[in-house]
Amino acid sequence: MMLDNLPRGTIVIEDLEVGMMRYLQKVVTDEDIEMFAKVSTDRNPVHLDETYAQDTIFEGRIAHGMLTAGLISAVIGEQLPGHGTVYLGQTLKFMAPVRPGDMVRAEVTVEAIDHAKRRVTLATRCLVGDTVVLKGEAVVLAPSRKFD
Repeated sequence: MMLDNLPRGTIVIEDLEVGMMRYLQKVVTDEDIEMFAKVSTDRNPVHLDETYAQDTIFEGRIAHGMLTAGLISAVIGEQLPGHGTVYLGQTLKFMAPVRPGDMVRAEVTVEAIDHAKRRVTLATRCLVGDTVVLKGEAVVLAPSRKFD
C-alpha cells in the first residue's frame, strides 16, 4: 500500500534546486518480502521463517535491506528528478531493521547540482516513524530540457 505519493513525472535539471525533497510512504507487507525473495533469489530465513528469525539478533523476521533501498529508487525514478533519470551510484548504510507491517518513508533531497555534467547528488534516507533505518547518497544523471 502506497501513501502520500507526490505526482509522478520529471523535474529537469534546469528546474532542480538544492534542498528540494520528495518522498513516498509504503507499508512493507509479508507479500512484498515474499515477492522480493522470489525476484532476488535471496531466501535467507531471517526474512521468511519466523521461528528461525526469533533466534537471531533481530528477534523476528525483517525485510530485505535492498527491498527498503528499492523505495529510494522509486522516488528517484518517479519523482526527483523522475522519468529519464539515470542512476550512476548509491551508497547505503543500514541503521535499523524494517519489519513486516512497518510503514517506511523514503526521502530524497537534492544536495548538489553539477549543470556542466548534468549530475545531481541526492541525500537518501528511509525512516520508520522517527527512526532512520537506511541512509546514503545517490548520484544521478538528470534529464535536461535541452537534450531530452
